Amino acid sequence: MEMKNYSSSISGFILLGLSSNPQMQKPLFAVFLVMYLVTLVGNGLIILAIHSDSRLHTPMYFFLSNLSFMDICFTTVIVPKMLVNLLSETKFISYVGCLVQMYFFMALGNTDSYLLASMAIDRLVAICNPFHYDVVMSPRRCLLLLLGSCTISHLHSLLRVLLMSRLSFCASHVIKHFFCDTQPVLKLSCSDTSSSQMVVMTETLAVIATPFLCILFSYLRIIITVLKIPSVVGKWKAFSTCGSHLTVVAFFYGSIIYVYFRPLSMYSVVKDRVATVMYTIVTPMLNPFIYSLRNKDMKRGLRKLRDQGYS
Repeated sequence: MEMKNYSSSISGFILLGLSSNPQMQKPLFAVFLVMYLVTLVGNGLIILAIHSDSRLHTPMYFFLSNLSFMDICFTTVIVPKMLVNLLSETKFISYVGCLVQMYFFMALGNTDSYLLASMAIDRLVAICNPFHYDVVMSPRRCLLLLLGSCTISHLHSLLRVLLMSRLSFCASHVIKHFFCDTQPVLKLSCSDTSSSQMVVMTETLAVIATPFLCILFSYLRIIITVLKIPSVVGKWKAFSTCGSHLTVVAFFYGSIIYVYFRPLSMYSVVKDRVATVMYTIVTPMLNPFIYSLRNKDMKRGLRKLRDQGYS
């Protein structure tokens, strides 16, 4: 059967998942179900703790609660379908379903990166310009940062999906991945993807590099300011407020840079699956622990939430 255009000749894709070994399907299902539930509960508790404790109604925790909400949505776009496919023999996803999953995956993932940049700006102002903190990080400006993050991310995602929808798929329709990511889908296309790749790489570089460079600039300024603090205790106290955020940034951007900022010819199925699992599933799961275990304010908020549950 000749298949010149995917949308008119094939109704969907097959997602191979993390492993084609039938004996691994149920163990993988159990592992990722637990990870997904931990992500939902952990991020849900962070949101509830922040909203229930008035002392946590600050810009930093405003961004953190929205980051937790985005992490819940981000993993929900991917993991439930992956869990269904692990127990299914067909592992099918429709053409429209694939594009929708791709759209929300990119939109929510990019929003995460902009929220991390907003949190870096918050730390920059708190440490380098503390006397003007309330003015610079006003509720109105925080809301504008959030709305701007969402708007840019969704516009970027819309452009990417529109480009993908114009491709033809003439041979295999088996995606060697556990969700509809751009690189694995591009590998299946029989269209000339060079122009699409150029647009995607240029636009992705701009969208992803902007928050990343913002984070680097913020922490460069923070380091310069902290090194001028005379006491060792003062330096440690200033740096300690940034530790959790830096850990999350390292996990998130490390895996993203590895997966996306390479030519399509260097794409490796196995290595990319592992790196993708890191930022799509592992990082959202670890975020609540990273922010709560090393943060006295969050510990207090969680204890207050627990006490309210007992009363």
